[in-house]
Amino acid sequence: MKFSRQHKQAGKDLQQIIGGLFVGVTTRKNRSKRSLRPWVWLALGGLFAVVVGLLYLLRDLPSPKKLQTSESYAVSSQIFDRNGVLLYEIIGNEHRIPIKLSDLPDHVVQAVVAIEDKNFYTHWGFDISGIARALKANITGGQVQGGSTITQQLVKNALLSREKTFTRKIKEGVLAMITELIYSKDEIMEMYLNYISYGGNSVGIEAAAQTYFDKSAKDLTLSEAALLAGLPQAPTKYSPFGSTPEKGKERQQAVLRRMAEDGYITKIEEAAAASDPIQFAISRSDIEAPHFVFYVRDLLYEEFGVDTVERGGLRVTTTLDLELQKTAEASLSAELATLERYDVSNGAALVIKPNTGEILAMVGSKDYFDSENDGQVNVTLAERQPGSSIKPLMYATAFQDKTLNPGSILIDAPTCFTSAGQKPYCPKNYDGSYSGPVPVRRSLANSLNITAVKALRTIGVERFMEMATALGITTWTDPSRYGLSLTLGGGEVRMIDMAQAFGTLANEGIKVPLSSILKIEDYKGTVFRELDRDKRVADLEFLSEYDEQTAGDLSRVMDRAPAYLVSHILQDNAARQQAFGLRSELVVPNQIVSVKTGTTNDLRDNWTIGYTPEYLVATWVGNNNNTRMNGRVVSGVTGAAPIFNDIMRFILAGK
Repeated sequence: MKFSRQHKQAGKDLQQIIGGLFVGVTTRKNRSKRSLRPWVWLALGGLFAVVVGLLYLLRDLPSPKKLQTSESYAVSSQIFDRNGVLLYEIIGNEHRIPIKLSDLPDHVVQAVVAIEDKNFYTHWGFDISGIARALKANITGGQVQGGSTITQQLVKNALLSREKTFTRKIKEGVLAMITELIYSKDEIMEMYLNYISYGGNSVGIEAAAQTYFDKSAKDLTLSEAALLAGLPQAPTKYSPFGSTPEKGKERQQAVLRRMAEDGYITKIEEAAAASDPIQFAISRSDIEAPHFVFYVRDLLYEEFGVDTVERGGLRVTTTLDLELQKTAEASLSAELATLERYDVSNGAALVIKPNTGEILAMVGSKDYFDSENDGQVNVTLAERQPGSSIKPLMYATAFQDKTLNPGSILIDAPTCFTSAGQKPYCPKNYDGSYSGPVPVRRSLANSLNITAVKALRTIGVERFMEMATALGITTWTDPSRYGLSLTLGGGEVRMIDMAQAFGTLANEGIKVPLSSILKIEDYKGTVFRELDRDKRVADLEFLSEYDEQTAGDLSRVMDRAPAYLVSHILQDNAARQQAFGLRSELVVPNQIVSVKTGTTNDLRDNWTIGYTPEYLVATWVGNNNNTRMNGRVVSGVTGAAPIFNDIMRFILAGK
């Protein structure tokens, strides 16, 4: 900045003085040792004792060069949505956001100098009168007095312990002098503003500005800068959020008065700033999309470790679209409000882009902060039974193995299936009716149960599990646990896995891994990794056109035809009119969308999953405590379906 003009000459003077301490006393070669007088010996002995004492006191002295290393302080990590909107800040014991001195307005630095260290730009790192007061207080048994310079406060906070002793005061003074030799005044000021505590866990001027005013320090007004400059001396006493905010106001006025006395501002500016009303960030929200944020945080913990995430200053740009997230949250809340009297207390929604794998929205529960209904549970990651929503994966497997095709005829009639050592399994359709001979297209479109079990018999449970796992299901690991009911939703799945699997169908058999992070870098701009969305799209096109199995992190796990045929059946509104009619919530006007619903027989889970090649929406309603819902309202086209329809309409509007 422009405050260090006087520092160069002061630094030269300091170097000369320190150099003089090491100049030896020379004597003439022909002088006899006996000519040395006793006082000379005493002086040399005293000097030796002082040197030894200093060496003892300064043993294990930390290096001031640590002031500019990332190891010397914690920097909080920040998680953003895809458009740069802050979602959450991961804070350990200290909330710190480094900022450059050149980004701050002059009055921020002027306020600090005026109240903390008037002679900052002319001294050598310590104030002789301040040290004298501290020595006197320590010798007389009193409390160590103030008087520390900005440089001393920096080394004290960054390099030394919190103890208040004579030894630490000596170390503080020596480190301050060395720091002044190594760094410029502007560098010292920048480090100070990033190290000093402003109360609570807010460390550094940028974190303080965001905590108290919900703005960056570069945008601080004169009155706001004066208030913050006065906090470090006694943050609890002067905090505007504390029990004595009037003391903070008095301290702010003292800072402004000192600024005027030192010529930084005029008396008129002082009066204006003192009367300027300040808007504090009392109602500031600390988190957006909490279920998604904590999902990402856990991924970061796994990749980088807790210490790096909480202290390393990561800057994480996620795939989340906050506007879409808020729309999904609103749709979910609105529908659930109509279902409360039917014993439905919760819901979840997930939105992805199948062709890039990006997670655009994740609503894990209706209200994260609703502890009474286990709102912290992220249902998109929880294991729930899928009901009939799992059937498309089974039929796709049958098409893949060519045991069936959309025109194959299955008999929908009362049937019991027997297996060695097990009771007969006699499934029923959702409405209790039977349709006789039906093509597979109608069987899947209308979600018939008996014919679905017959279809599973053509490929076998283990083969279905194998293909479902390849598509994205991660929870089916032990074939001995499952039987023919697996195709009716008898095996728990996670919504995020269902989105992966149905996204693979949307990509016509090509699996694009789901991603929640676009870029990870640190606060200095070093990029650790970045998702190349354009390459994923190009790889998808390549695999769609050529007979290859992998490209980048994409892989073909199913032939194109089986996936296409299932998607085509799920978008055939005429084929499903027997069960759903022609104007159900599965229809998105003027759009072609493949949709499947699912409701468990015990009425504990109700799903809807729909997709286009560009977007996929999965929704669920139920209760986190797994209690039953009222069957009079929850069916395939109520509950989750209206939420799906609302979100998908919003996404596809204008497309």
